[in-house]
Amino acid sequence: MNQRIDLTSLDADHNLAARETAQSRISWPVNLTPESVTYSSDGHLLIIADELSGRHAARELHNQGLASITLLVIAAVSADGHRPTDKNRTADPSSGNDTPLEEETKLASLLEDTTFLSVHYAHDWQLEGYLGQFTLTLPHEDGGIDLAKASIGRAHFDLVLDLAEHPTLTLELPPPGYTAARWGSEPYQQAISDLPQQVGEFAKPRYFQINHDICAHDSHGKTGCTRCLDVCPADALSRKSGRIESWIEIDPMRCHGAGSCTSACPTGAIQYRLPPPVDQQAYVERLLAAYRLAGGKEAVVRFAEADFLAGESTPAGHVLDVPLEELGAAGQDHWLAALAAGAAEVRVQLTEHLPASLRALIEDQYHQAITLLEALGHDTRRLSLLAPNDSERRDAPPLLPSIAQRDSTEAEFTSPSDAGKRGRLNAILAYLAETGQPSGQRHIMPAGAPFGDVAVNKDTCTLCLGCVAVCPTPALAGGKTSPELSFREADCVQCGLCEEICPEDAIHLVPGFLASPERTSRQVRKEEAAFPCIRCGKPFASVSTISSIKAKLADHPYFAGDAMARLEMCEDCRVKDVWQDLAHDPESQLKI
Repeated sequence: MNQRIDLTSLDADHNLAARETAQSRISWPVNLTPESVTYSSDGHLLIIADELSGRHAARELHNQGLASITLLVIAAVSADGHRPTDKNRTADPSSGNDTPLEEETKLASLLEDTTFLSVHYAHDWQLEGYLGQFTLTLPHEDGGIDLAKASIGRAHFDLVLDLAEHPTLTLELPPPGYTAARWGSEPYQQAISDLPQQVGEFAKPRYFQINHDICAHDSHGKTGCTRCLDVCPADALSRKSGRIESWIEIDPMRCHGAGSCTSACPTGAIQYRLPPPVDQQAYVERLLAAYRLAGGKEAVVRFAEADFLAGESTPAGHVLDVPLEELGAAGQDHWLAALAAGAAEVRVQLTEHLPASLRALIEDQYHQAITLLEALGHDTRRLSLLAPNDSERRDAPPLLPSIAQRDSTEAEFTSPSDAGKRGRLNAILAYLAETGQPSGQRHIMPAGAPFGDVAVNKDTCTLCLGCVAVCPTPALAGGKTSPELSFREADCVQCGLCEEICPEDAIHLVPGFLASPERTSRQVRKEEAAFPCIRCGKPFASVSTISSIKAKLADHPYFAGDAMARLEMCEDCRVKDVWQDLAHDPESQLKI
């Protein structure tokens, strides 16, 4: 059934008035004093180009307020004044049909006009950094040559204009201060105009914060979740390693605030500062409540970038926009929360210039959300992705009424503010299960989705609880009074740390979303009677743990003979037994 709700009968003008009333009452959460980072640029420019393009660009930028211009030539001018990479192009790209003599004259003029340049030649180089801190290194048998120190006597270049056919940096979101373009193109002309403006000090927000306590990336030297590293279009996240463990760091100078990391993070370890995710969800809930209070009917919530919204026409009255800093700042948890809070539909507005990796993330989040809706018995048409210029689809009336028909203006669902990202998502899924018809089955999710079970081999598991020690969530837990391993699927983010740490290879991930109440209940996966100390009788381990240790240490000289019994003692009694042996035979300590 594809019939839409007839918003004509619901009074479209009244919906428009209701939206305006709601937006005037509910303000978008903004951090008025965000923590920021500062770039400092003195205007020392590095151009990477063939010699002709580089000299033309340098001539255009000369006397435009830049402190210095250095040219790294990656293809020299040939004797006839042509680029070596393109013999069909003239020396002067703007020369048109000039005669050879005119070309030679223009080339001579170009060389004379760019005598101020510090020119260097190379076929291989390495570039890294950001606005005010770029380093270019040339390989050398005695070690790398720092071009900034060699050419202008400074530790860094401030700006880089890369005119190479194959740009040095191929990131979807390159660092601030780096521009790649082809000579004469529109981006090139824009760069020529913008570069002189990038001199001075510039501040930007520190977009994200990381809570390492709940990060599922690493524990006890084992690597688990890498979702944030896989999706960052600016390569601003990196893995830092210490003597024992590793952790995730965000370079705030390279970060563009795309938001892909926070949407991909399953535990909420990476969070947006502007605004915090709790405030963002609360804003949508308050906006929908105010819209209903003002008499609005069947709202469509649209997530879109604020810059995109500023440049488009006004949408229909039933469309409530959520103005994001970046589209990646909202993911499936925000979209589903809007449906639970009373939106009839949620639409995610794509843009023409969305980085490919960010678009892939949005599409992955979309497919995950669609699977969750289907598993919980809801129409998947409630969520859709909008093409950049599809104003007709943007303004279309919703296909369906909201999930819960309300007689009052108060929302029946409010996401918990103190539960963390996973806790809020579980509350949303619980509400959708109550209002839908869950299948009771396990549903296949897109690869890497943070939903699933763990299978425990009871025959090989020794209840060492190493898996519990590394689990970043409460998914795995030990027994309080007896040896056991329990699991709550709703908390599992499928990071794989438990699988990595298990010494017996007894635990394995089982991906997929279980649309059943069993998902939220804690289940015992293995339990045993406690092994009592043979001296004092105190339970101190599981039977299988003691058996496994005895088997592995059977040939160890320290536990030869009667000393093997120490493995069946608690820690206190084991120490006492050792000292008693030493008291009877002091020379035996030489054998330890």
